Amino acid sequence: MTAASDRPTVLGPAPGWVDSVLLAGGENEPALHLAERIDRGALRALVARQEQALADAGLTAGGTATLLLPPSLGFVSALLAAWRIGAQVSLLDHRLTQAEVDRALERLAPQVLVEAAAPASTALRGFAAVETRAVARPAGTGAQTPHALIQLSSGSTGPSKVIARTADDLSFELDRYAALPEFPRRGHRIVLLSSVVHVLGLVGGLLQALHAGCELVLPERLTAAGILAAIGAGDAPTTVIGVPFHAELLAGANDPPALPSFVRMVVAGELTRPGLPEAFDARYGVPLGSMYGMTELGVIATDLTGTLRPELTPTDGLELREQDGELHIRMPEPPYLGLMDAARWSDGWLHTRDAARLDPGTGRVTILGRRDSQVSIGGLKVDLTEVEQTLGTLPGVTGAVIVFDAGAIEAYVTLDGATGDDVRADLAKQVASFKMPRHIRVLPELPRTSTGKVLRDAAALRKAAERAAAGAQGAGPQPTETGPTGAGHNGTNQAVSAT
Repeated sequence: MTAASDRPTVLGPAPGWVDSVLLAGGENEPALHLAERIDRGALRALVARQEQALADAGLTAGGTATLLLPPSLGFVSALLAAWRIGAQVSLLDHRLTQAEVDRALERLAPQVLVEAAAPASTALRGFAAVETRAVARPAGTGAQTPHALIQLSSGSTGPSKVIARTADDLSFELDRYAALPEFPRRGHRIVLLSSVVHVLGLVGGLLQALHAGCELVLPERLTAAGILAAIGAGDAPTTVIGVPFHAELLAGANDPPALPSFVRMVVAGELTRPGLPEAFDARYGVPLGSMYGMTELGVIATDLTGTLRPELTPTDGLELREQDGELHIRMPEPPYLGLMDAARWSDGWLHTRDAARLDPGTGRVTILGRRDSQVSIGGLKVDLTEVEQTLGTLPGVTGAVIVFDAGAIEAYVTLDGATGDDVRADLAKQVASFKMPRHIRVLPELPRTSTGKVLRDAAALRKAAERAAAGAQGAGPQPTETGPTGAGHNGTNQAVSAT
């Protein structure tokens, strides 16, 4: 007989949490809506079929699986099935290049890869109809930790980090959502625009909807018309979850229909452009709420009513502190796999790298931008977030990003009804001369990450400006269909230099 101490330890999540936390509820209760309604009984049957396919590919408790799938029924059922088996799951965005996928698989070393059996068209679509294929990877390794979920950060400011979360950690985040009185609950609908591969769409959207008993709706098309159609397709109170770009898209929609079920939109991922909440409220008569969070631990603070701006209220159970102007959050264990960076986590505190201000009286937090947005120009300190926010308030500016490149401030904007010269003149009235960008480059759209965040990589922005300038040498600007990769505004491609 083998002694208990000699038995191999099976790592990965406890299988039972899927049934108790995510799949509980009556057979006929709504769960998902992707072109048609899928109730909980039908979803449980899909998960059971996926379990068998994964088991046939060799996945067992303590094993590892990577999902490379677009938003789809296949993604949802494969994720829940792998967790139900007791496997550790890592997620890759289906829009990655093959080279990026290969590098990620080398880092993650899964035993099973779940992918689409055939290519699917996903451009401007909220979901895809795909058949999944589970492929065994003999060189893969089993779970080395008890984590349920492995995610790569979105990489808007640099290389992705490998972030690990346990089932208990995910359940704790779901409890924090449940404690928010304005967040959707049983009988409500959630129209999800954010990627289900990343934390907001995955936990705040998919998992929270399953846990709370909401119906999760993925629009057929991620255009303004497609999103509005999804909102208007049901009578239950409906909340839209996305990133600020999606709110910009809807705020600019022409003649939206009456939407009596629309109660709120919530955005997260980056700071909201000044003036957007007011424009959104004026267009739809509902608040534009905001959330602040990180892949490392999910939702951190919220203003779902849109009345506290720019302050946010921390969610239940989190301890925050302000250390030398940076926000830290109590976290007993580091969330990263691989080499530990003391600048990100130390002594039980997660270092957010976000500049913030904590109000000692109310406990509310104001996010001021990235700590790395503080630069020195001629010995004078400049906050790039301040300049970017000011730029975003100017007439005709529909999008803006500021970076520090080769020792100088550079601005990239999208415009509607203004020119680069107009913007430079208006900005000069608002900020000191040493804060002025060396160039203001006008693009047809701002490059974005797969999650919809503005890309803040100086080299990528330069390349986008070069492509725009090259395109402008031929025919004039052409209209584009607005979608999740950019704002699609018409305008000339210009570069306005500092004088």
